[in-house]
Amino acid sequence: MLISFGCPVSGAWAQPETLTMIARRAEELGYHGLWAFQRLLVGRDQDLAPIYHSVLDPMVALTWAAAATSRIRLGVSVINLPYVSPTYLAKQAGSLDRLSGGRFDLGLGTGWSEPEFVATGSDPKPRGPRTEEYLDVLRTLFSEGEAEYEGRFYRVPPSRMAPAPAQAGGPPVLLGGTADVALRRAGRIAAGWVSSSRTSLPEIERGVRIVREAAEAAGRDPDTVRIVVRGVVQAGRRDEAIPLSGSWDQIRAGAERYAEAGATELFYEPNWDPRIGGPEADPRAAADLGAEILDALAPHG
Repeated sequence: MLISFGCPVSGAWAQPETLTMIARRAEELGYHGLWAFQRLLVGRDQDLAPIYHSVLDPMVALTWAAAATSRIRLGVSVINLPYVSPTYLAKQAGSLDRLSGGRFDLGLGTGWSEPEFVATGSDPKPRGPRTEEYLDVLRTLFSEGEAEYEGRFYRVPPSRMAPAPAQAGGPPVLLGGTADVALRRAGRIAAGWVSSSRTSLPEIERGVRIVREAAEAAGRDPDTVRIVVRGVVQAGRRDEAIPLSGSWDQIRAGAERYAEAGATELFYEPNWDPRIGGPEADPRAAADLGAEILDALAPHG
């Protein structure tokens, strides 16, 4: 199982100097990747966790991290696809992939925040058909040569998008979701599945099984399908409901449980700790704690 880390995008530690420091140090320590997430805004009447109240744009944050590094991979988990046209995202993702030397992984979801749907003039429904078309458009535009697409939700007139991404065929596209139909879709048409912060260990095990069964049914090698898990870290405070909580040894033991469940990549996620990702936390203390977690949980070998 590959070990990655959450990119500083939320709350107090989401500062330019901290993002640069964490990105460079993660690369030095041998982490596989850095993962960001998206939150546009919080509605006045929404009761959301502090993690969501102040969040950098993930594509901009990852571009910043790309400029400070040369090897570590850069992923987003996830961009909510109804918010932006696939053509616009293809240009963003292709540019980030090009500038980073082919290090970008693109996670997509369909969203859950009603104020964000209203503010972006978007509608996620029907989620399945919309997602499948969206991936078709991305792949059409990522391929070199002239692109054209005519679908139910999206159209691309005969045209060319250049420069092409650095990775052949474009950045790998992974899908989020927890419903059975979403899990089967990830196994059938995507590079893999990315879990949410709320996904429990038993739900990971179940998700892995459904995703890989769907991949095999679609004629794919299920062992090549990626399972990327966001593992919320609670350092120093043990909670039996949170596998990655407590002492460093307890957190490492929790990581092994995710590997046994079938995860191919786990990223330690400090953004969900209010001492780090809370908007009212002290920025210096938040950065120091994030760096302490980064150092203590660095992958071996």
